[in-house]
Amino acid sequence: MKTKPFLPPGKQAAYALGQLGWSTLVNIIGLELVFFYLPPENAGLPTLITTVTFLGIFNAITLIAASGRLWDAITDPIIANLSDRSRNPRGRRIPFLAVGALPAALFCTLMFVPLAREVSTVNIVWLIIAQLLFYLFLTVYVTPFFALLPELGHTANQRLNLSTWISITYALGIMLAAQTPALAELVQSTFGVADKVTALQFAIGGLAFVAMLLMYLPVIFIDENTYCERVPSDVPLFRAVATTFRNAGFRYYVVADFAYFMALTIVNTGLLYYITVLLGLDEALVSGLLAIMVLLSFVFYPAVNLLARKVGKKPLIVASFLWMSVIFFGVFFLGRLPLPAPAQAYGLIVLYAIPIAFLGVLPNAVLGDIAEEDARRSGQRLEGMFYAARTLMQKMGQTLGVVVFASLTVFGRDPGADLGVRLSGMAGFALCLVAGLVFVRYDERGVLRALDQAPHAAADTTHD
Repeated sequence: MKTKPFLPPGKQAAYALGQLGWSTLVNIIGLELVFFYLPPENAGLPTLITTVTFLGIFNAITLIAASGRLWDAITDPIIANLSDRSRNPRGRRIPFLAVGALPAALFCTLMFVPLAREVSTVNIVWLIIAQLLFYLFLTVYVTPFFALLPELGHTANQRLNLSTWISITYALGIMLAAQTPALAELVQSTFGVADKVTALQFAIGGLAFVAMLLMYLPVIFIDENTYCERVPSDVPLFRAVATTFRNAGFRYYVVADFAYFMALTIVNTGLLYYITVLLGLDEALVSGLLAIMVLLSFVFYPAVNLLARKVGKKPLIVASFLWMSVIFFGVFFLGRLPLPAPAQAYGLIVLYAIPIAFLGVLPNAVLGDIAEEDARRSGQRLEGMFYAARTLMQKMGQTLGVVVFASLTVFGRDPGADLGVRLSGMAGFALCLVAGLVFVRYDERGVLRALDQAPHAAADTTHD
């Protein structure tokens, strides 16, 4: 029987704020990287890498991003297996968080410090190296961080509560990262920095430093041995990977999650283009729009938690996928609707906030249920591997989202020649529709019934 206490509120906050830190880093990359290296003509930024295409649609930024996900295919399962099998006196997860935070923040910043201020091969080499190191240390932090969720939350409701808190801080990370253009303008006006590239670098470096401090809060304030059952796994790497994908519920979950994050990344990457190219508005508006989206999504969080307990998580997730597909379909028509451009921008964000609230909270809680049910049934606690497989597919989806968006820019990314930007909305529509249809197959009732029937089976099993 489990004897470990649930995290008190202050330590729940410390755990959630760790997510605010790494969410800020990944959303800086998602919102700024393509715009920084392949800016539209009206951005006031130099083009830093070649725009030559390969096979007609792939450009350098798409190939660079894809290389990062191939790297993740190696590092994610290795880090997860090392964490699952760890016998470190401080716990299986927290020591990894301590190692990953600082270098992840450092290399996030360095991705925006090209060695040449013009189109140059050296910028491509630099970006590849910085990206590989960034994603390595992000994996060192994020995979064990997520594996803590089912270990810290000992019941389905506790896992739902923790998932709610970290979804709040993930959304706040989007909002914080979205302040990059506004902070760059502040640097220019306050400190007299005339060069926009330099101003952006100072803004990103400052945000990355704050993110690093937040990432250390779980390391400082959570004693893993007090709140988690220490049950190191003895399953070898390749068998652990195979075990996760043999779980039918996980397969449906991860395919839907992959499609969703691919769609989300396409639209997040395109947001600066939607505002500046399709609607002809100032890029600084993005920070205000995302702030509104995040704050409005918080209004729905209590309803998300309540509805999930009453009707289940699955129907809410499916409905959210389908609602988001409709919103992304509307991106194609931005700037062509009989409404003022600001009204179109604010309308898009207000509608976007509703499914973001549900999809920010519920998927992590679902995966916690899947990992816990598998552990009680099999006697092996492979939380790290489940979350590694999920984050790997998630990051592959994010990377392919960048690849798809950057590839579509070949068909037009400038005012008056914007077909590629508009088509990104159609891509997001198709992917969210697929995510909803796939997740219909997930058997939530079966997973929860199994948890109820064997409430603590295998909870204290040890393996030598």
